[in-house]
Amino acid sequence: MNENINLLSILLSIVFILNILVAIILIFMERRDASATWAWLLILFFVPLAGFLLYLIFGQNLSRKRLFVWKDLHKIGIEHLIHTQIQAIKDNTFPFQNPDTKKHQSLIYMHLINNDAVLTQDNRVNLFTDGKDKFRSLFRDIESAKDHIHLQYYIFRNDNLGKRLIRTLTRKAMEGVEVRVLFDDLGSRKTSKKPFRQLIEAGGHVEEFFPSSFPFINPRLNYRNHRKLGIIDGKIGYVGGFNVGDEYLGLKSQFGYWRDTHLRIIGTAVHALQTRFILDWNQATTRHPIAYSDRYFPVTPPVGEVTMQIVTSGPDSEWEQIKNGYIKMITSAKKSIYIQTPYFVPDASLLDALRIASLSGVDVRMMIPNKPDHMFVYWATYSYIGELLKAGAKIYLYENGFIHAKTIIVDDEISSVGTANIDVRSFRLNFEVNAFMYHQPTTRQLSAIFQSDLGQSRELTMEEYEQRPLKIRFKESVSRLLSPIL
Repeated sequence: MNENINLLSILLSIVFILNILVAIILIFMERRDASATWAWLLILFFVPLAGFLLYLIFGQNLSRKRLFVWKDLHKIGIEHLIHTQIQAIKDNTFPFQNPDTKKHQSLIYMHLINNDAVLTQDNRVNLFTDGKDKFRSLFRDIESAKDHIHLQYYIFRNDNLGKRLIRTLTRKAMEGVEVRVLFDDLGSRKTSKKPFRQLIEAGGHVEEFFPSSFPFINPRLNYRNHRKLGIIDGKIGYVGGFNVGDEYLGLKSQFGYWRDTHLRIIGTAVHALQTRFILDWNQATTRHPIAYSDRYFPVTPPVGEVTMQIVTSGPDSEWEQIKNGYIKMITSAKKSIYIQTPYFVPDASLLDALRIASLSGVDVRMMIPNKPDHMFVYWATYSYIGELLKAGAKIYLYENGFIHAKTIIVDDEISSVGTANIDVRSFRLNFEVNAFMYHQPTTRQLSAIFQSDLGQSRELTMEEYEQRPLKIRFKESVSRLLSPIL
């Protein structure tokens, strides 16, 4: 009996010491955001053993690790182009094709100097808000591919849409087209790998991002590749919110109609999407790395006038670049800010930016789903929208199914569409990619779509919000407390 007590005392002492060490690492070495640090400290000391295990799985800090290396990156000439653009903006000699773009050169400069996000001014963009339209276009482009097809998704399901896509890719691989598919291991955890065998046997390549090294345990579980990219022959690019699965076609009763936003891009911006895919691919593979070839970066004549930057961020980044871009857009607003997001779990800086904008008379409107797909995040979202309601912002609950769009529209002049939600996970933990567009016609088109979506939404008033039951308030409080690590 005494031996058991002594053993238990020793184990408890070890757990206590380990928790103290982790706490020291959190406070003095990793220098995390204070709210995230406090959330982890609460978990460590209120549930010691479980907290320590949770930290091992979810608490790694990748900010000091260089994950994405492509030895051939210099061959694209991107370093010289970035330097040239930065210097031209500094000298006030940058050749903006549209004078209205110059008003936003500080935002452009920030993305250039901190994210190597080259500004391109020759793009044509098609907007998709319906999954059937988006995948109809993607399949058409895949069928027309002559050289290569690069696809990257957070979720790739083996349902009807996924199987159809694999069959199409397999046929193209048999025709001699180079096919690569990259998906996230956690996002696609329910996906069987068997259907991909036919594609691999036909000469295609399939890789997983951050796969588990051990059964049932993945030490990098918390850091996921949330990007959704498609590059066809280096000439056509796709980026946005749609994953591969029947629910994205509105075929799952759980969600109903799936409302998202996705871009099809033709122009030099596709080279930035290609570079991002290659960096992600080479990180994920040890068998089939991509080496530089002109075929991946073909020179094409100008086809449009949409000016944009492709901006990426992730837990390995020094700066939360997409979040910084959002804040810069918000603080530049003079008239209006329209936001569509499935989750709203901001940090203090972004929440303050929106509150200040609304208190300053800017028309701030946000559209969120009226149904949850992640309960904790849903109730955390509900707690934060109360802050905006108090500041005079208007909140709309989308009721025609589930809205998954990640869109910000400012003054009908600039906009951002991509994969990053307005939450701590997207800003700090996930690998994301967004297109920041400085083009009034495209932005006005997005604004018109927002106005149309208002017809499928219900405004949440301050009176209704204040009358929510005590049970909901409790859920909000718990979820908000955990929000820095959700």
